[in-house]
Amino acid sequence: MPILNKDMTLCISLSARPSNNGTRFHNHLYEQLGLNWIYKAFAPTDLVQAIAGVRGLGIRGCAVSMPYKEDVIALVDVMDPSAKAIDSVNTIVNDGGRLTAYNTDYTAIEQLLQRNAVPASHSVLLRGAGGMAKATAAALRDAGFRDVTIVARNEEAGRALAGLYGFAWRADVEPSATADMIINVTPIGMAGGPESGSLSFPQEVIDAAKVVFDVVALPAETPLVQAGRAAGKTVITGAEVATIQALEQFVLYTGIRPSDAQVRAAEDFMRAQ
Repeated sequence: MPILNKDMTLCISLSARPSNNGTRFHNHLYEQLGLNWIYKAFAPTDLVQAIAGVRGLGIRGCAVSMPYKEDVIALVDVMDPSAKAIDSVNTIVNDGGRLTAYNTDYTAIEQLLQRNAVPASHSVLLRGAGGMAKATAAALRDAGFRDVTIVARNEEAGRALAGLYGFAWRADVEPSATADMIINVTPIGMAGGPESGSLSFPQEVIDAAKVVFDVVALPAETPLVQAGRAAGKTVITGAEVATIQALEQFVLYTGIRPSDAQVRAAEDFMRAQ
């Protein structure tokens, strides 16, 4: 990484619980490509002021994580179709003070469903109703999944998301519930949170599933991922989501698409923390 200097381009991430995933991934690519850039993670105490800082300080790019993916919508100038279609933002690009919002989460979910050859005929339990859940639900709908149930304790948010994509809703998951694929899009299992050691689905539901998908990226081996592996299921991890969406952010920020080898090196560096 180059020594800090006045010409260095800054990119940041905003999250209630920042991790080093994006920081390590982006900075490793900057170093590989010889870019005079730096990436830093922040936990904002005031989101409005944070986005004003992005604009006023000329910060080039800003990743947006839980719980700010919807709150930032009112603070940007332009909604790219990728974000507008699902009313959820995970990326902001600053072009001379003009802030454009994107969503690369959708791309990551879409690619991982394809890579793992998950049949659209699978029934799905999707736990969560926030911004990331919107991106996931949209990707499922567009991939042809129809038998999807949104699981959300917030009835208003859960019913609204389910209604938007023609899915069902329920408040919780009973141990007797079954689905071919279960997806966690909540902070359950996230490092540093109050439910970091908890399973987002009952063990009986995990045992009945064919595919276990957790979008939580830290730790890479969440309780749900560990349980899915132990049960011999096809497992898709939040670390995989993080790599794909971060790569697409990198391209939006820099205009450069790294080689596959460079991406693999950055991914390995990200995971070796």
